[in-house]
Amino acid sequence: MIIKSYIAEKNLESLNKNKIILFYGENHGLKKDFKKNLKKINKEFGILSFFQDELLKDKNLLISEIKNKSLFDKEKIIFIDQATDKIFEITEEASENIDKEKIFIFADLLDKKSKLRTFFEKSKAFNTIPCYQDNEITIKKIITNKLSMYKGLNTELVNLIIQNTGLDRNKVNNELDKIISCFDDKKIDYHKVEQLLNIKTSDDFNLLKDEALNGNKINTNKLLADTVFELENNIYYLNTINQRINKLNQIEKLKNDNNDIESIVSNLKPPIFWKDKPKLIEQSKKWNKTKILKALKKTYEAEVKLKSNSSIRKDLLIKELIIGLCSTANSA
Repeated sequence: MIIKSYIAEKNLESLNKNKIILFYGENHGLKKDFKKNLKKINKEFGILSFFQDELLKDKNLLISEIKNKSLFDKEKIIFIDQATDKIFEITEEASENIDKEKIFIFADLLDKKSKLRTFFEKSKAFNTIPCYQDNEITIKKIITNKLSMYKGLNTELVNLIIQNTGLDRNKVNNELDKIISCFDDKKIDYHKVEQLLNIKTSDDFNLLKDEALNGNKINTNKLLADTVFELENNIYYLNTINQRINKLNQIEKLKNDNNDIESIVSNLKPPIFWKDKPKLIEQSKKWNKTKILKALKKTYEAEVKLKSNSSIRKDLLIKELIIGLCSTANSA
């Protein structure tokens, strides 16, 4: 049976009623939150953690742990990481032998044909929680909830955090931890936050992204050579590009009712960061509906390759995408 992730987050205690749950998807930050909170509410029980490879090396290990009852622990909580379909038969056997134990399985993106995913989706006894990428609304809720007791929290600050993290929950949580530890008096200073967050890498890539969407080939090529692409930031780079293209798409749709681009940009929701307004206005003059649809197709194809092919050079994939967007910006 499928449970929506936002429902599971609101009713975390209810997950303890389930004997086996599969968490899968590309949202590593959300899965990390589920894991941390499940360990917190089960801290009085015996907690075991395994990687899939450990269970594949000894296929009796999981069943042995289930059958090995402890006189001291009321229940045994088992976490399994990096799961794929290779663990399906072990999981199926465990589901037939489980008693008071609880098993929480964590996997990356699983396609619809996945045996593991299908087993949990069709099961009436066990559940699966898809962990898809957060959107701007969910990220804003996380920020406002964690900083609700802090003075100085405003829309501009929230947008700054989002701009710097690219809707990556993991990064959002890391940046919020920085802010919380820095402002122990619960009074946030916007300019100090700018210095505190890792703005440099973000600024470098945003400059490259803007030049590409402006169709400036010379500056794009120069910045491609100068910009350092950090491996762990590939999803952030893709999300940053997608956010801007979606904003251009939003503007394009509103042009039918109002051809004053400056007015459209000023009234967009959520509000555009003031530094980005001139860039967005300039780009909106360059991009039309046809180009935007081409760009969205390119980013979708890049995302599929990024998440499904572990052997691909992901930095080269992002660079190829940027070159392609620059060419599309200049197309007729």
